[in-house]
Amino acid sequence: MQALQVAQMPAELKALLNSEWAYVVLFGVFVLEGAMLMYFMPSELVVPAALVLLGTDAAVPVIGVAVLGATIGQYALFKVAQRGGREYLLQKRWFKISESKLDRFDGWFDRWGPVVVPVSNSLLFTRGMLTVPAGFAEMDDRKFVALSAVGTLSFEVILASLYLYFDTLL
Repeated sequence: MQALQVAQMPAELKALLNSEWAYVVLFGVFVLEGAMLMYFMPSELVVPAALVLLGTDAAVPVIGVAVLGATIGQYALFKVAQRGGREYLLQKRWFKISESKLDRFDGWFDRWGPVVVPVSNSLLFTRGMLTVPAGFAEMDDRKFVALSAVGTLSFEVILASLYLYFDTLL
C-alpha cells in the first residue's frame, strides 16, 4: 500500500510526511508515549497510524524509530521514579496512575522481578506500567534499557505485522 493519498491534505502536511522530519516528529511522539505522557492517543494506534501516513514500505524505519523513542521515554520515566520516588510521582498531575494500580504493579515487580519489564511492554494495557516499579527497585540502568527495548520491539513488531496482514486482506 502506498502512503495515504488524501486530495485535501494541506501542502505543508504533505511536505512534512514526505521529508525526514516525519521521522523526527514520530520519534518525539514515541518519547512521549514511552514516558507515559501521551494521553491523547493510545499507544496501540501510533505504529499503525504511522504506516497509514508513511506507507507500508516504511515499516522497518517506523519500528526502529518507535523502539528508540519509546525506550528513551521509558528510561526518562525510570530515572524520575528512581530519583524522585513513589510519593513524588503520586503528587504529580501528569502522572495519571492511581496509588492502587501502582501498588498492583509494584507487587508484580516484587513477585516476578525484571522479567516483567519486557513482558509488560509487549502487552496491551500494561505497556510501560512496570517502568516505575523498576525505577523504585533501583534496577540497573543498562539492564532496564535492554529489557525495555526488547519488550517495545516485540510490541511494535506485533502491531506492524497485524497492520500489514490486515492491509493485505483489504
